[in-house]
Amino acid sequence: MNFVVSSKTLLQQLLMVNGTIASNSNVPILNDFLFEADDNGLTVYGSDLETTVAARITDITVKSPGRICIPAKILMETLKSFTDIPLTFTVDSKTNGIVVSSETGKYKQAGHNADEYPKMPELAKFNTVTMESMTLAHAVNKTIFATGNDDLRPVMSGILFEMGSDGSNFVATDAHKLVKYHRKDVKASGIASIILPKKPLNLLKNILATIDVPVTIEYSDANIRFKFENITLVSRLVEGKYPNYEAVIPKTNPNKLTVDKAPLLGSLRRVSNFSNKTTYQVRLKLGANEMQLSAEDLDFANEAYEKLPCLYEGDDIDIGFNSKFLMEMISNIDGETVTFQLSEPNRAGIIRPSEIDTEVEDVTMLVMPIMLGN
Repeated sequence: MNFVVSSKTLLQQLLMVNGTIASNSNVPILNDFLFEADDNGLTVYGSDLETTVAARITDITVKSPGRICIPAKILMETLKSFTDIPLTFTVDSKTNGIVVSSETGKYKQAGHNADEYPKMPELAKFNTVTMESMTLAHAVNKTIFATGNDDLRPVMSGILFEMGSDGSNFVATDAHKLVKYHRKDVKASGIASIILPKKPLNLLKNILATIDVPVTIEYSDANIRFKFENITLVSRLVEGKYPNYEAVIPKTNPNKLTVDKAPLLGSLRRVSNFSNKTTYQVRLKLGANEMQLSAEDLDFANEAYEKLPCLYEGDDIDIGFNSKFLMEMISNIDGETVTFQLSEPNRAGIIRPSEIDTEVEDVTMLVMPIMLGN
């Protein structure tokens, strides 16, 4: 096996693949990249058994095709130290020895048999939907922070994709907070409901954040495949039934608060410093176009209070929330103002952007209250 490739080109592609590779996997071969060279180019793979990413490189000179597994860490560190120079890779198929040559040096390392590397899963029967990369990255960004980390409830550690002919929903919840992001312009020919794991979605949003291309999504009962430009990502789906999230979203919310986002975040950050470090509770007292924020930690005699101007319609209400959850959700809302829709102090509050083009998208965030003491 022998090929010549630009160090910069190779590094750029390996950075996209490298996110699947654990630092010290229990399966040694998963610490490697798989290189497959043919007459037309090179494909590099990374995998953790759950997720596999492949990047195709065509700007390359392949003198002799072949396959080899190359330890990822040493290769990445070496490539990062080069300027953009041509590198020649020469592989001994008998010993799996690798020699990387530049104009000024040679670097040898031991590779591994490519036959030991896991194969990328195939999708026998699958459905297809296409969306723009920016749309997909935006949908993931709007929801992934609300996913859970409970191993006993794996379905809540992923994002629910609900696709249909009238649009698609992207939903995430950890039972304390919930986000439902709706796109009217992402449509599928049939109705489908699948749960995607968090790790491949984090990989995707990092890759897609810098490009604007169509993404083809193919999904079966067990796996999902994303294809765009020279990248293919395949992941297992999360098995199980997603909770009925619609049942927990209050339908009647007569109390409406609209407030500027930046001042509210600033107040929450300051006041929450004085809250109890177990509950992070902040109290919101609403009425007469003014909101009062307060927090206290009786164990340390800490207390803070601020008030903010706002637009408020409804009955006076006193309600408590986890300040960390509030700040996380408000930070993920676009625009300069945010709207709260509330009913009772013991019922979930709904948070939405005040300005949004509902002809294209809609977002509903829900946060559970914390019962206030006297």
